[in-house]
Amino acid sequence: MKNTPLPEEIKNALQFGKYDLKGQFVLGSNYTFLVDVHYNGETYQAVYKPSRGEQPLWDFPENTLAQREVAAYLLSEQLGFDFVPITALREDGRFGRGSLQQFIRYDVQYHYFNFTPEDREALKPVVLFDLLANNADRKGSHVFFEDGTHKLYAIDHGLCFHEEEKLRTVIWDFAGHAIPDELLAPLSQAQSWSAVLEPYLSPEEIAALQHRAQRLLVERVFPRPPQDRRAFPYPPI
Repeated sequence: MKNTPLPEEIKNALQFGKYDLKGQFVLGSNYTFLVDVHYNGETYQAVYKPSRGEQPLWDFPENTLAQREVAAYLLSEQLGFDFVPITALREDGRFGRGSLQQFIRYDVQYHYFNFTPEDREALKPVVLFDLLANNADRKGSHVFFEDGTHKLYAIDHGLCFHEEEKLRTVIWDFAGHAIPDELLAPLSQAQSWSAVLEPYLSPEEIAALQHRAQRLLVERVFPRPPQDRRAFPYPPI
């Protein structure tokens, strides 16, 4: 197992490598597997989420969660945030089409609800990302810091990019605070995101994302929790 692979190596492995199942993550409503990806003589661990293992949802189109995972990774890259693990869409695999995401090692006992104040402060980019992606399921365990490097990561973005307002998150720490200018700067390029996201989202979902970006550029403030609908995911962790 290579210790410090370059991002480009991981991207190529996830896109083109052969992979085999090593185990299943039993928590969660959708099928999720740990896999070994073999590419150019190296082995990389990844998380495989097949579309066939998705539980139907009343408000999201069926068999679209895997591609939303990829769209979330691409949005993070467009914003320059780099906190969604590298993710690719694969048509093959034991259970067919699904997302394949770089596996990150972290302390599962250290999560949003027991972060230090300094680590909570580092979550502003995640909050802005969730506003843009319209994340309907930001639980406390979906943000963490990598073992060794303490690099921030955010995962589980299958319930993102709905056209209707769906934001549900546990992270309301910055409600009412001004969004830093440096975080807002990439949003001015929102119209250019279409070409990157078109293979994974509908035209309506992309247009709604771009509208949210324009609204945030005008308001420039982290919003407060809505009062007319549920604003927190369940369970929270």
